Amino acid sequence: MSNEQVQWLLKVIQPERTLASLPGAASLDPIAHAELLGIPTEVYTAELDRMREEASAAADELLADPAVATMVDQLPLREGAKVVAFGDSLTSDPQSWAVILREVLAKRRGDDKISLTINAVAGESTTHGLVRIADTIDAQPDWVLFLFGTNDARTQGPHPTKTFVHHEETQRNIAELRHRISSETSATAIWVTPPAVDESMVANHWGLARFGVRYRNQDLERVATIVRDSGAPVFDVFDALGAPPASDLLMGDGLHLTVEGQKRMALEVIRGWSNLT
Repeated sequence: MSNEQVQWLLKVIQPERTLASLPGAASLDPIAHAELLGIPTEVYTAELDRMREEASAAADELLADPAVATMVDQLPLREGAKVVAFGDSLTSDPQSWAVILREVLAKRRGDDKISLTINAVAGESTTHGLVRIADTIDAQPDWVLFLFGTNDARTQGPHPTKTFVHHEETQRNIAELRHRISSETSATAIWVTPPAVDESMVANHWGLARFGVRYRNQDLERVATIVRDSGAPVFDVFDALGAPPASDLLMGDGLHLTVEGQKRMALEVIRGWSNLT
């Protein structure tokens, strides 16, 4: 198995999250996770450690810019604030924007004891989110950052006639997620639009093509428009990153983000969040 394949499996499949709801999953150790992915344990742990180090370094790079450090200081987070990042593989990635943001907060505002919990599962749509949101509600956070809807726009096969979740249902799901957060918690919900993809790279990737996975930016933009019109504060990374995003921001599958892409996502969240009053 090539290094690129190992990295893709660790960043995308994530058995520690995708199997978390199964009885006994909590007792699975890195050896079991590595075996599920068909990767030697020592390779699995070394690569995961490397990814975590890169995420920490990405946080350092962001904070090295005085303007970004000032924005982090200006984030409207009280001492002891509880934040949840909610989403799919773009958020559950070991190098995700949420992981980098957590590192940024720990390095710059550690004395404030701000917690950031990641509640994200690869492959899930907003419909799945209606089930999983209960855990976030039970935590009674102060802020919920949603990056959700990419999998709603997924299609199958070379000539798809529908997306996984119809856009009208996506709209209803997002409205319901917003309603549950506003009615059952005192949290402020913020939504991040899904980024665009490189359609050709998605269609030809070894890991996605075997399942016939396809994405069209027109479908992703429709999800982004639903998010923009939802009435909540929105950070528009679909527009900020471009359609498609620059090649250095995307992994070889054209869908998931490199650590550089995740760092850019974290920057967009920090910039937008710091401007909220």
